[in-house]
Amino acid sequence: MTGDLLGLDPALLEIIVCPNCHGKLRVELAARELVCVSCGFGYPVRDGIPVLLLDEARKPEGD
Repeated sequence: MTGDLLGLDPALLEIIVCPNCHGKLRVELAARELVCVSCGFGYPVRDGIPVLLLDEARKPEGD
């Protein structure tokens, strides 16, 4: 696991998807979260563990 991926295994990043729309997730280093490229929801990564809960997600601006 590498620091530039927030401690996430690259293989995990290939298979997890957004719980809201099932879109692909990208790593946002500055925000320490995974952001959906489709709907824009941001999911926090805490201690190398993605928190893929809609209740914990940052909603896209404008929503």
